[in-house]
Amino acid sequence: MHDLIRDITLCILFAWGIGLLAHFFKQPLILAYLVAGFFIGPYGAGWVKSEESISTISELGLIFMLFMIGLEIDLKKIVRAGRVILFAAGGQLIGGCVLGALFFMAIGLPLANGKFDALYLCIACALSSTVVIVKVLYEKRELDTLPGRITLGILVLQDIFAILFLAVQPSLADLQLTVILLSIARVGALVATALMLSRYILPHLFHQIARRPELVLLGALAWCFLIGEIAERLHLSREMGSLVAGVSLSTFPYALDVTAKVTTLRDFFITLFFVAVGMTIPVPNLSVIGLALIIALFTVASRILTTFIPLYLMKQGLRASLLPALNLAQISEFSLVVLQTGIAAGHITTRTSSATSFAFVILAVLSTFAMLRSDQITRWLIGPLKRIGLRDLDHGQGAGGEAGQAGDHGARRIVILGFYRAASALLSEIQRQNESLLEQISVVDFNPQVFRTLVERGQHVIYGDISHVDTLVHAGVGHAEIIILSVPDSLLKGATNERLVRHVRSINPTARIIACADLLSDVPDIYAAGADYVTVTRLSDAHALYEVIDAADQGLLPAKRAELDAQLAERREVLP
Repeated sequence: MHDLIRDITLCILFAWGIGLLAHFFKQPLILAYLVAGFFIGPYGAGWVKSEESISTISELGLIFMLFMIGLEIDLKKIVRAGRVILFAAGGQLIGGCVLGALFFMAIGLPLANGKFDALYLCIACALSSTVVIVKVLYEKRELDTLPGRITLGILVLQDIFAILFLAVQPSLADLQLTVILLSIARVGALVATALMLSRYILPHLFHQIARRPELVLLGALAWCFLIGEIAERLHLSREMGSLVAGVSLSTFPYALDVTAKVTTLRDFFITLFFVAVGMTIPVPNLSVIGLALIIALFTVASRILTTFIPLYLMKQGLRASLLPALNLAQISEFSLVVLQTGIAAGHITTRTSSATSFAFVILAVLSTFAMLRSDQITRWLIGPLKRIGLRDLDHGQGAGGEAGQAGDHGARRIVILGFYRAASALLSEIQRQNESLLEQISVVDFNPQVFRTLVERGQHVIYGDISHVDTLVHAGVGHAEIIILSVPDSLLKGATNERLVRHVRSINPTARIIACADLLSDVPDIYAAGADYVTVTRLSDAHALYEVIDAADQGLLPAKRAELDAQLAERREVLP
């Protein structure tokens, strides 16, 4: 016991110290935890040698990690997942696994006789890192873009796929139809038990203790270990049980409260898990390094093939098909979980696990840089892809920018450059007040969803990247009378409103240009660039909020709300 406490102390100290270095050098914290584990483990300085300590630390961390992954899986979002996400995820997972199994068997890894290195590797390479992806997309403010939503949808379905694999994993050595059906039946019994309890019993219990934070936390932990033990009795794993426990809790009203209270504890045990994984990584020899590089290269190549192709075939356009493929081009932390269960079951060798851990580190670093520069990378790739014959959604527009309606060349009198929520609201308002004006408006944007919806509504739309001067010229912006830039700088890719105004003004010296500003300090610069009017959303928002406060003081808030509800009921916006 004293050795275990000492070992945990070393884990936390070195994880924190190396984590600080990773923070300063802007590297993933998971990488720091793996390095910390390697440094203090039996293959490094040797300060933590006890296999029992490493196993206990790893299992505790794994249980909490899977519990929290389960809590963050939103079943309602999966049910509402669109056709694009379902087909893209299916193509990526099935294609990745088939290609992976064939590739890893071809390079000599086993898939029979009790050794399943090729199988575990194809599963591991099919999963992408939620931690890396969500962090970078959040920082880039791309979580709510179309490529961002597709990426997150695929991530959720990857987690479900991993759950299904963990269900049959204990029976891989004797994988018969009856065994598979029995495993599925056991999982079904576990899930049914957890869902029934979480729906009919837990809400009443948590309602009684909702104001006692320590009891909410303790109740969540008790639930996690209870379902874990039930899973163990059903000859499943505690890890599988903790995942089901999290998923079942995610469906009931107190899920957010539980997640908030368990988060700190989760971070502690996830840190321990990755440090423990780092302890199991031996000093790499040329064989391990070579296999790690092969795994990394295969992961990137297979992700491009299995993600880009389904999205492209569903007519998402080159950009919206490439971005999710780039976003997903790494190995998941969940993959390390899968590999650890394989080592514990004796299904794979330490060499395979170590090589995958090194590949995880390589891709975590490289994919972070690639995602930060994904817009430049996609622009660089679109040209060659068009030259080899792949058509984008602008095919057939020609130099005049024809789109949506035969015989319509070039932009109309009013041009909206970039289409987001403000532009969506503007079109709805014009439709409500002066519908005939819609015939004088052109929209230029590269969101395939926006493109198709506007075409279906009969609105003139041109597919193109507004950050390119060539797009503006070919779209006929030079002949427009009013040009509106409604997308804030924080959402623009490869441009700013100031730069766009300069480009537009150089192409069309006489147009009236209306732009928007994120910051008050941006307004003079945008005017200096050539804008005729600059909108500042915060000012209009402030005016609207003041009117609401005034209505509340006069007892007119219900009437104010009724007025807003009536306006909302009339709107048919492209973007909800």
